[in-house]
Amino acid sequence: MADAETVRRFLGKLPVRAAMQSLFQALSQERAVQPPQALTVFPQGAGDFITYLGALANEQVFGAKLSPYLVTAGRPIVTAWTSLMSMKTGQPLLFCDSGMLTAERTAGTTALAIEYLAPTTSRHLALIGTGALGQAHLRHALAVRSWESISVYANDLADNPEAQARLRAIDPRVQMVGSAKECVSKADVIMLCTSSATPVLRIEDLNQPALITSISTNAVNAHEIPPESLSFMDVYCDNKVSTPDSAGEMVLAAKQHGWSRDSIKGDLADLVSGRASKPDYRRHVFFRSIGMGLEDVSIAYALLQQLQAEQG
Repeated sequence: MADAETVRRFLGKLPVRAAMQSLFQALSQERAVQPPQALTVFPQGAGDFITYLGALANEQVFGAKLSPYLVTAGRPIVTAWTSLMSMKTGQPLLFCDSGMLTAERTAGTTALAIEYLAPTTSRHLALIGTGALGQAHLRHALAVRSWESISVYANDLADNPEAQARLRAIDPRVQMVGSAKECVSKADVIMLCTSSATPVLRIEDLNQPALITSISTNAVNAHEIPPESLSFMDVYCDNKVSTPDSAGEMVLAAKQHGWSRDSIKGDLADLVSGRASKPDYRRHVFFRSIGMGLEDVSIAYALLQQLQAEQG
């Protein structure tokens, strides 16, 4: 078993974006299987848990991550654990705390999307949400483009000097701003990394076509942009089979605003394989990631390789 401290020791050694690139290439070649997420709601409104599944033929592994969302009198509790097993023997290979791994694979997936979708001329990055996921996104996005400015906003950031110091330690170009509107005013790429179940971005605050990436949270129908805005964007996602059934803004846009999943321009497997056309930026571009079991299996396998290398 790999607990959180064990995972932390190896975090900086994991080839996160390369692992994500590899799994989406495998998915495009039918060398990987991605079943839909399964949401199980607890009785009496106590919360829920999501099961993320996946199998990788090249690595001969399969696995599952369980991520509960536990309602409390205060802030909800969210944890995550991944079980990795062998396709050769059917035996368990690894059971690991996936809290930090989830942040890394989510950020690595977003960085991969930015690599394929953002104009090469992108110079202004905006980040809304500065928790563990936001910080991971910032770290992984730094190398994707030659950023001239990095604007950051969170509701509680102004009163949190320690959080400000952590962000500046990631990159000295980080500038704290006082509102979401100011944060995105000149952005080419906007990363939404909040736990909000309702929109945190007003599309009318954008002054030019931009790439907007969103992860949201696993609260039912959570969404970081207004659902009606999807009809006026070029939409991409991590997996076009499963994402429209789980992403809150897509579910609501289809039910309430006449949006169709058929309008999705492509997913990451399409982009990596060259099957999807890239956006022309005549309008905003939206990339939605809900998290995939294959990402969890892939990052857990990368951790397993590091553990095995250490043991000789």
